[in-house]
Amino acid sequence: MSGIGQMIDKLLTHGSITVIQPGKAPETHGPGDGPAVTIRLTDNKLPLQVLKNPRLAFGEAYMDGRLVLENGTILELLQMIMGSNPWEEGRPARAMLNRGKGRALLRLFQRNDTKTSRKNVAHHYDLGDDLYDLFLDADRQYSCAYFTSPDKELEDAQADKKAHIASKLYLKPGLRVLDIGCGWGGMAIYLNQVADVEVLGITLSEDQLRVARQRAADAGVADRVKFELVDYRVLEGEFDRIVSVGMFEHVGLEFYDEFFASCRRLLKRDGVMLLHTIGKFGISKKADPFTDKWIFPGYHVPSLSQMFTASEKSKMMVADLETLRLHYAYTLRHWLDRVHENRAKIVEMYDERFFRMWEFYLAGGIVMFESGAGCNYQVQFIRDRRALPITRDYMIEAEQALRAKAAAGKEKGPARGRRASSSVKQPA
Repeated sequence: MSGIGQMIDKLLTHGSITVIQPGKAPETHGPGDGPAVTIRLTDNKLPLQVLKNPRLAFGEAYMDGRLVLENGTILELLQMIMGSNPWEEGRPARAMLNRGKGRALLRLFQRNDTKTSRKNVAHHYDLGDDLYDLFLDADRQYSCAYFTSPDKELEDAQADKKAHIASKLYLKPGLRVLDIGCGWGGMAIYLNQVADVEVLGITLSEDQLRVARQRAADAGVADRVKFELVDYRVLEGEFDRIVSVGMFEHVGLEFYDEFFASCRRLLKRDGVMLLHTIGKFGISKKADPFTDKWIFPGYHVPSLSQMFTASEKSKMMVADLETLRLHYAYTLRHWLDRVHENRAKIVEMYDERFFRMWEFYLAGGIVMFESGAGCNYQVQFIRDRRALPITRDYMIEAEQALRAKAAAGKEKGPARGRRASSSVKQPA
């Protein structure tokens, strides 16, 4: 029995994987009850590489075409492996998947300064507008959606995400809001239109900046929704509210203290901050080597203890915490389906290798949130304990009002290019 076969037998609690290696007879491993996948390895070096560093070697082999799925999909294969080893069960075999990840620890302590941060952002977000238009929602929200039910359409779930976040910001007309890591401007424009607030969105992506400014102009709100290419660490001014969605993952563990110190400096004493980030259950030490190398250089997914240890130093008080356990898995499934639907276009834009890299990245994300340690956290921070009402009722009331307004607008048809004439007020 091959070493990779022994590894499969230890990992799987259901299903089977048939392995075809050069010059050898096919071997089938696993209990056999459930799904069956067949993989073909095109060179004899690959089994040892996978054994030494499974997460990196496996992903690179699929991306390079050295690991070929003869039966089944890459998602089905990853689901079989990770589904047999869910994080919450703590199976000893799960440790096999972490071989070689220690080398990724070195990345945590590389300088993620303003120059490096901008380079890392460009690596992922400046790939071109056409790619993101193929799989994101119409508002181009590249972060976890909020599913009030698993069967929600992506566009509706992303709209609900914006309402869910806005309800936690305790918005009032005329407030000044900072959006750290504003993406293509969707959240900033939304907050202005539903709550009559002024918004400054900041990004390190030149592509995102260009699109966000154009979108604000097209919506007729460029006078009150502005975007700048600037790092939060050098930004000056004070804001009534701060929102940051899907950006904290790129800060880097070494810079958590600096991030929260900057947020305290930028947030008014009676201000409110909402941080939406990918997170990890339990301890978060090691970056996934494939994701770190090919997708998000320099990233770190935080645990609650890491976030709170850093925020406590700046006396940023946690006013509310919500854990979204499966929402990103639902989101990623929509994205992966759309990537598959647009395979020919993506291959034409890049090549087959890029497509497989992107497919593996999304499929790996799905199993991370379905069976791994991945989740999403929404954390509300304040500087003054009296900055918010003493119960969460205001969130529920505001969210219901925002959804009702969105539903009414959907019935009337799109109103793009027109500034909202009224705002949704939250109770005082």
